[in-house]
Amino acid sequence: MTRYILTTCLCLFAALAQAQMRWNQAYQQYINQYKDLAIEQMLKYNIPASITLAQGLFESRAGLSVLATKGNNHFGIKCHGWQGRAVYHDDDARNECFRAYRNAYESYEDHSRFLAGGQRYRKLFSLKVTDYKGWAHGLRAAGYATNPQYAKKLIEIIQLYKLHEFDKARKYDKFFARRSKDIAGKGGVLHQVFEFNNNYYVKARRGDTFRTIAAEVGISYRSLAKYNERNRKDILEEGEIIYLKKKRTKAPKSYKGRLHYVKPGESMYSIAQLYGIRLANLYKMNGLSPDYQIRVGDGLRLR
Repeated sequence: MTRYILTTCLCLFAALAQAQMRWNQAYQQYINQYKDLAIEQMLKYNIPASITLAQGLFESRAGLSVLATKGNNHFGIKCHGWQGRAVYHDDDARNECFRAYRNAYESYEDHSRFLAGGQRYRKLFSLKVTDYKGWAHGLRAAGYATNPQYAKKLIEIIQLYKLHEFDKARKYDKFFARRSKDIAGKGGVLHQVFEFNNNYYVKARRGDTFRTIAAEVGISYRSLAKYNERNRKDILEEGEIIYLKKKRTKAPKSYKGRLHYVKPGESMYSIAQLYGIRLANLYKMNGLSPDYQIRVGDGLRLR
């Protein structure tokens, strides 16, 4: 019986450990949100983007930790020599002082400077930017964290989410990098930004307005409504696609020769939003007048 209990416990422990390694939507959303900022930092400071992202994920619990939500601190850096705003949190000791920032960009920038300017981390900069394993073990050996499994955890995160692919990047999307500078005090509640048809979009949440989304993404709410061919006072429905730039005249090239067949509940406007096309152009390329009432089963050209 004792052997059975011991075996069961070991199996349960192994299962739990394996479960922790599974892909997580919150982690992926964090990566989508900050990957370009991590690449920007890599090109500026020669710190692997994979390491920066893995540390941010691990230290901030994908932006959901108390330090991240209250102080935009994504890397658990304490106050040593810090003259700015601070937050206090129990860590190795009770009520320890941690650095606080106005936004995620400041946290990422300070993390890079912290490593680049620290004597204890100097050896790391002799490693190749693609040597994420060397960096992970080097951070642990230099005392970045007290967790003896720190290097292992970083490497597991990097491999699971293929973060090492970002270490080969030579350019980044400036919109996504800039977005982390514009947003202050939002913690982990930012809308996920998607890319489609040479544009960016978010999906409206319950209670969203053009004003609230515009404030988050740093765009005039009047411009945001105009990009989406709407009145700025319109009420947004949960799940609506809201584009952040002016829509294109056609769908992507991959839709050449393909038709969209109208489904129940769809309108010309909802179809135009689905493909990131200006409404007038959707009518025009199908030879339809603006007062045409589409019917279920109609086939519409997209480019």
